[in-house]
Amino acid sequence: MRILYLLFAVLLLLFQTAPGSADPIFADTAECRSQGNFCRAGACPPTFAASGSCHGGLLKCCSK
Repeated sequence: MRILYLLFAVLLLLFQTAPGSADPIFADTAECRSQGNFCRAGACPPTFAASGSCHGGLLKCCSK
């Protein structure tokens, strides 16, 4: 029975990933967020304007 706890702990450690490793950082996304803006699919909210692109041109960078 003790071996099951050890096996569970080892499997848990094996399948852990680093935070954010599944989401690749694009250069345009990093630039947008470093300026305090955010990325959004579709149109920006009414008080914001599109100032660039994110995720390699798939999303819009919205700025105030």
